Amino acid sequence: MSEPSVLEVAEAAKLASRSLAPLDEPRRNAALEAMAKALEAASAELFAANVEDLKVAESMSGDEKLSSATLARLKLNEAKLKEMVEQVRSVAELPDPLGRTLDAIELDDKDPDAVVYARDTAGTHGLHLQKISVPLGVLAVIFEARPDAVTQIAALAIKSGNAVILKPGREVERTAGALVRVLREAIASQQLPVDAISLVLGRERVNELLGMHSLVDMVIPRGSKALVEYVQANTRIPVLGHAEGVCHIYVDRSVDEELALRVIDDAKTDYPAVCNAVETVLVHREIAADFLPKLAARLQERGVTLHGCEATRELLLEAGFGELGAISDWHTEYGELALSLGIVDSLDQAIDHIHAHGSSHTESILTEDPAAADRFLREVDAAGVFHNVSTRFADGFRYGFGAEVGVSTSKFHARGPVGLDGLTTYKYVLRGHGHIAGDYRGANARAFTHRRENNQSGQKI
Repeated sequence: MSEPSVLEVAEAAKLASRSLAPLDEPRRNAALEAMAKALEAASAELFAANVEDLKVAESMSGDEKLSSATLARLKLNEAKLKEMVEQVRSVAELPDPLGRTLDAIELDDKDPDAVVYARDTAGTHGLHLQKISVPLGVLAVIFEARPDAVTQIAALAIKSGNAVILKPGREVERTAGALVRVLREAIASQQLPVDAISLVLGRERVNELLGMHSLVDMVIPRGSKALVEYVQANTRIPVLGHAEGVCHIYVDRSVDEELALRVIDDAKTDYPAVCNAVETVLVHREIAADFLPKLAARLQERGVTLHGCEATRELLLEAGFGELGAISDWHTEYGELALSLGIVDSLDQAIDHIHAHGSSHTESILTEDPAAADRFLREVDAAGVFHNVSTRFADGFRYGFGAEVGVSTSKFHARGPVGLDGLTTYKYVLRGHGHIAGDYRGANARAFTHRRENNQSGQKI
């Protein structure tokens, strides 16, 4: 049997999304548990597929050669698979994002005068408007070297009633194919439409997928800056994502040095390949002579290559460190054990630097001065602003979202780590008893009450 066209995949996903949307939460959660068990049972198959991907990835050369950071993301081992399974189950435990009443407004407290209509089953009168959470529909996710992206996104899509089309990079096709086969069999066993999770392979099919604006409701790119920018430039479908993660930590003059060393170490070395790893550390000039040598010693012991501004390089050279590399571009996402160091004269200068060179992802201040912390948190424009915390906490799982489909630096629809709520939209539900718009015009027009009704966010429709 020939591989279905992108159009056929998208049409099948759209039909599947219409079947998913009205399903109750217990059925969606049962599907997630089936997915988790299937992943556990298929570990040998998944690891074997990943070994083949790694062989192909390690053989790539020239423009296609993958960085060590990308290879680290690609590798699937027992620990990563266990985390993937835990994330699927954690999504099932989250509150249902669908059918929640986000707002409720009484437009009129009476029924039409001319005709007596049958009351609804609740016995209410008048005209009542509700804003109700609903799925987006069909998601298309284009990603590079991230096996865990498959399970994170599939779990969040099923929980939020969305169908998903996955387009992996060439380096992860075998692992993604094995994962999707396992997940499709799992949801089919729960009588969910198998096309709720689909796979599209081949670089030449990306543009076809990006052209499905009448069938796909959102595109989520996860990968390099080049990938995200290409997707943004080549589709009419709304795009959710971020091009890069140039995260900063500012070390204020009123800092606990041991706290700062511990936090910066974690932010750089815990997982340097990810977008929430710190890429630039700015240090207040008043403490630079004392603090920077301690920081440089700690990070070099951890294998971090340091780059510095002119003042930093001079200071550390005088302190007995070797020649540091110069900084060619402050707007650099290393994605590996490398870090830019800079000295600033004030909190204002740090904030200005972050706004000039950051990517609006995650920024952190380390200080014992509450006023400085408050100013930083209030004035820095980013999806995440932290105080005395590693930038590595910018993550949907750590936020309690169960998992994430990605991080958005946009100010529209969703921002920061995007979990279930970011995969929903809303519709307006209006209930009345023969009300007509004409009754609210003219000399004897009825008046709208526009009264907010008692509503606790999350109440089901």
